[in-house]
Amino acid sequence: MNAPLLDLSYTRLPQNLYSAVYPQQVTNPKRLLLNRQLAGLLGMDHTWLESEAALQLFCGQTGDDRPAIAMAYSGHQFGHLSPLLGDGRAALVGEIVSPSGVRYDLHLKGSGPTPYSRRGDGLSTLRAALKEYVFSESFAALGIPCSRSLAVVTTGMQVMREQAHPGAILTRAARCHVRVGTFQFAALQQDTGMLRSLADFVIHREFPELDDDGEAPYLRLFEKIVERQAVLVATWMASGFIHGVMNTDNMALSGETIDFGPCAFMDYFNPGRVFSSIDEYGRYAWNRQADIAVWNLSRLAEAMLPLLAADTKTAVAMAEKALEKFPDLFNAKFNKLLAEKLGLVNPDRGLLKSLLAVLAQTSVDYTLFFRRLAQVAEGENQDVVLTLSEEKEPLVRWLNEWEQALPRHTDRQQLAEQMNRVNPLYIPRIWLLEQALSAANNGNMQPFETMLRAVQNPFFEADEFKGLGQPPSRGQSTLATFCET
Repeated sequence: MNAPLLDLSYTRLPQNLYSAVYPQQVTNPKRLLLNRQLAGLLGMDHTWLESEAALQLFCGQTGDDRPAIAMAYSGHQFGHLSPLLGDGRAALVGEIVSPSGVRYDLHLKGSGPTPYSRRGDGLSTLRAALKEYVFSESFAALGIPCSRSLAVVTTGMQVMREQAHPGAILTRAARCHVRVGTFQFAALQQDTGMLRSLADFVIHREFPELDDDGEAPYLRLFEKIVERQAVLVATWMASGFIHGVMNTDNMALSGETIDFGPCAFMDYFNPGRVFSSIDEYGRYAWNRQADIAVWNLSRLAEAMLPLLAADTKTAVAMAEKALEKFPDLFNAKFNKLLAEKLGLVNPDRGLLKSLLAVLAQTSVDYTLFFRRLAQVAEGENQDVVLTLSEEKEPLVRWLNEWEQALPRHTDRQQLAEQMNRVNPLYIPRIWLLEQALSAANNGNMQPFETMLRAVQNPFFEADEFKGLGQPPSRGQSTLATFCET
């Protein structure tokens, strides 16, 4: 039985960037969920995973009195700068190098207060842990870059929010938790050495090909981050996903999705759809996510200016030129993904533009629309799509255009299979997830576990998951989601 070898390279950075923390003791921890597939990817010994030592690690107890750390960062929250945020209910217990050579953070959520808790208790509800677990597993199955959930441990404690909830700790793995807000924090210290150390850390960790770039490594770093964010947000939007809280402290420079708070996949399509209960003005609506990514990257550029050039005017020009690439990078990825969902070899921009207009006009279920298209591609009547909306005429016109654009002399069964490989049937539909989370709160994990298995196998219909691929009725559609903090 081999325990994983854990490093903590982040502690070799300037001490202002983190604080040592000792997660609180949990007297009655119990394993609730264990992600064996992810554990295998990380190279963890499966016998060790069942040990008491593993359970203690998932509670933040390293067994050698070595502290974990809470990372310091700033952040623009809904456009307003908070100079000091940091991990208020999270702790980085170590870093593990996988058999493929990739280094991952092992990060706890809900392990107790930290110096950044701002009078909070630092705890997590079971609901919050399960929600992140199911969304991150869905993302992994869909191929969307994200942190991955490794384990959920119940604490036996009650956590008070508006009411009492069972407490839990989530262990997640991510390539890197450095955020836009981390650079903002370093810049606010007016310490160029700290800023450079942080940039070097990110280069070495995520972009090692830039290690030997002697001329302009920090400009190239910024360009690489712009590219990853453009691809990530395009992938979200093509999947119908709304992050809900794209604050700068929630944008990881690794290009991974982190912090599944008030997020959701859309059901009835509305380009201005918002789920977050606190997003009163639609700042983080589905159709604003690319613009917000650019806004966030502009804040990163401001923080990095001292690294780009000694002359501020020159540094600003360099950053602006890099940022100007975002729209083309985003559109190329977004159009490519939509074309694949439609079964097209090449993006037809006119058809893609009219698609989004028709989806908005008819308010069809976004996920099910693409799934039904595969049936039409295989030869079924258009009615399988038309039944998704009462506004049928716009759909008929668009469907006729689409059928004309399909590649000719293509085996229709193969085309349908190809489309079904990129268009999921099962996503964590919020209206169903709410029911599963309520059941879990009351001790019944069966609905949640069924949904989890479905989203881990999202492309293949199974009798076991009957009903999980259906949209809500208009009255059942979820209007708002919450941060769960």
